[in-house]
Amino acid sequence: MFVVGYSNKIKLDTQLIGIGMDWKIFLTIFASVFVAELGDKTQLATMLFAADKDVSKYTVFFAASAALIVASALGVLAGSFLAEYINEKYLHYIAGIGFIGIGIFTLYNA
Repeated sequence: MFVVGYSNKIKLDTQLIGIGMDWKIFLTIFASVFVAELGDKTQLATMLFAADKDVSKYTVFFAASAALIVASALGVLAGSFLAEYINEKYLHYIAGIGFIGIGIFTLYNA
């Protein structure tokens, strides 16, 4: 039986499992990444692989899921590393300029 304790830990009978997850942040990140990935090149490539009648849909699902997990892990590691040396405010500026640059590049090549 699961009981949410007052210390942000999940209590399973008498054992405490130190998860301590902030669900508001979890849902914010989930929604942001989910919406960003809809219609993205990653999803389109996955749909193309899944459209192949000779390929197992389970193989496509698990391979695409594993790739997204690894890519996300690299993003977390890179963000953690950069945050040690660069102020978070400047990281936001850098990311914003990067997105604008990609947008300009995409419009220019369209």
